[in-house]
Amino acid sequence: MSDRTPDEFADINESVQDDWKAETTPYERVRRVIAHTYTAVSADTVAEDALTSPKTARKHLNALADEGFVVTSTGEHGGTTYRRSPESLVVEQAADILEHVSTDELVTRIGEMRDQLTEYRAEYGVDSPEELAVEQTNQTLGEATSEQQDIDSETIQDWQTLRRNLAFANAALSIANAERFVDGGSRPTDSSISA
Repeated sequence: MSDRTPDEFADINESVQDDWKAETTPYERVRRVIAHTYTAVSADTVAEDALTSPKTARKHLNALADEGFVVTSTGEHGGTTYRRSPESLVVEQAADILEHVSTDELVTRIGEMRDQLTEYRAEYGVDSPEELAVEQTNQTLGEATSEQQDIDSETIQDWQTLRRNLAFANAALSIANAERFVDGGSRPTDSSISA
């Protein structure tokens, strides 16, 4: 157990916030906060987390929306809300993959993931983990005896994660293909890239 009092933790938190504020610009803090915001929030909420004023947060959020990093919508009470754009997340994930995985290895991994998805579909007789969950619920509610085995939530989550990872890998491969043409072939490739 810690020997620190709640006041000491508050002091530490204040110190960390002060350091963050001193070492970054309001734009950097707003971008950092919204980079981890996947549900729509107000500029006031972002401002509080980014240690800046709502007016400053709104200005930077609108700039980030113009860049495509943020999407806006109308909130429950008519105000503008902000969240990280799905496109920016996909591009970020794809860039990270391309930084750490060669295109040949990426093609191999995509093939392996596709094979695993095919195995899931064949084993459970449905096309998606959502369909599997619905089917199991219907069987449970109908108390029908079934030869199909009970599927634990971990299997469903693994299947969903596999689909998400395959989507990111496909996006990375598409970007690698596009970069070959845009950069005139300056991105090193292990061999020809194909999807």
